[in-house]
Amino acid sequence: MRFSFIYCLLMYITYKVYQIRRSAPKSLSSLSLGPERKCKCYNRYFVNGYVFHTEEYGQRRKTYNSGVCVKGSTSSELEVDYYGRLEEVVKLQYHNEQNVVFLFKCYWYDTTDRGIRVDPHYGLVEINSKAKLYNINDVFVFAKQCQKVYYTYTASFRKNRSRVDWLSV
Repeated sequence: MRFSFIYCLLMYITYKVYQIRRSAPKSLSSLSLGPERKCKCYNRYFVNGYVFHTEEYGQRRKTYNSGVCVKGSTSSELEVDYYGRLEEVVKLQYHNEQNVVFLFKCYWYDTTDRGIRVDPHYGLVEINSKAKLYNINDVFVFAKQCQKVYYTYTASFRKNRSRVDWLSV
């Protein structure tokens, strides 16, 4: 059986709280219990100076606010930026009112050579809109990690409509 990082962390915190018994801070004790079973979902959220809308909510709006970018790096020391569309905003409440976490559930685009290309001269990023990032364990990210991006379809001079659509960021 494979344990997730979150489960192992909660078990470790529970063990530490048990060790120090009553002298444990209340916030640490509430983390050891995990989040409450109920969570709230929202269709928009303001964070890092940006307003984010879920894709469904944004379809009825004149502005596009569901583009998400998370700056990151991999274990091979290559910087990889992840691009996606916001599907859901989730608020996790822990058993203490001070411990609240907002998560974004996103549809992630493939960031390999098949799904992304960067113009070497201008640095513009183009994303294959048909290439979804598969085999990922987590579709959630912390809302505070996200930056807003805007996607627009690139112009194509092909007459063939069966082409792959590329989005410019």
